[in-house]
Amino acid sequence: MFIKERVDQLVKKHNTNNPFKIAEELGIQIVYEQLGSILGYYSKTHRCKVIHINESSPREQQIFTCCHELGHALQHPEHNTAFLKANTFYSTDKIEQEANEFAIELLFNQGGDQIVTLREATETYGISEQLVYKNFCD
Repeated sequence: MFIKERVDQLVKKHNTNNPFKIAEELGIQIVYEQLGSILGYYSKTHRCKVIHINESSPREQQIFTCCHELGHALQHPEHNTAFLKANTFYSTDKIEQEANEFAIELLFNQGGDQIVTLREATETYGISEQLVYKNFCD
């Protein structure tokens, strides 16, 4: 599983699964701004990578959004992603699916075998049950 291996290497290299710290160490800017119903998006302009996060989102949602957009920055660095809107985690677009998988792997990677329950994923981070099942129960 390529994404899981990549996330494991990333966590080991940076000694954290904190997406904000990893982005900082990789020189990826994080900008908080009013985005309405948009949770966040990734952009790259003139070799400058930026993760945009909705400053009005709850902190847990900002964490997941940062994980998702970091996935875009690392897996699809040349693409300016479409806006990640509320309740669009079910995108059939391969790039969005990969970013979602990356986000879940990073968010719940503790460098060991810690088990995160479906309830923790859905209640704490607002991740849909469908998305969690797709990534952990397939």
